[in-house]
Amino acid sequence: MRRKAIVIGATSGIGNELVRVLHQNNYVVGATGRRLGLLRELKSELQTHIHIREMDITCIEAQDGLQSLIREMEGVDIIVISAGTADINISWEAEKQTVETNVVGFTSMANAAFQYFSHKGSGHLVAISSIAAIRGGVSPSYSASKAYVVNYLQGLRLLAIKQGNKISITDIQPGFVDTKMAKGSGLFWVASPKKAALQIFSAIKKKRKHAYVTKRWRVIAYLLKMLPDWMYHKL
Repeated sequence: MRRKAIVIGATSGIGNELVRVLHQNNYVVGATGRRLGLLRELKSELQTHIHIREMDITCIEAQDGLQSLIREMEGVDIIVISAGTADINISWEAEKQTVETNVVGFTSMANAAFQYFSHKGSGHLVAISSIAAIRGGVSPSYSASKAYVVNYLQGLRLLAIKQGNKISITDIQPGFVDTKMAKGSGLFWVASPKKAALQIFSAIKKKRKHAYVTKRWRVIAYLLKMLPDWMYHKL
């Protein structure tokens, strides 16, 4: 029997490539996103064992959309939250959009997924945070929002344990990936979306609690945690 997975935020970048990787590994895949045209292109490319749903995670109807897609697929085993946004512009509108997407929208999807898996008694929730979650950066709302993601996932993992449910929670912390969200100069160790998706799939199969993508970013993570402020501010 084919396993089933939903990728939330699948119109581009990591989420888009992850849909392909899952499909290539014989999963039935549900793909969601705001741009229906791109979802239709993805469905046309993969043709079989794919379900699509237009969905904006910042809208109140998003939870209903997710539940509807789960019913259409007759249940799922894995839900991946890949939707997110970033902007180096710290205008209020830009900061507000980041928080609405990365905090409010993420929480809406994570809560709906966890409630579904709790009722089912098992499942696997995966979410994309960021290496930026470790310390505040020049995009304050982005770093803070991704730190929220990390801590929210930790809370859900603890809750699953206390409830006695067999729910796996995986936090994926990418470094730089060649997507529209990778902005600025001096970027290094930039991975292709496909390479990132392959490593994420590996972490999913192993039901890892946490994974850096690509793996070499664990070195940067260690340094970010250890550097004194005066040195960090010179980076």
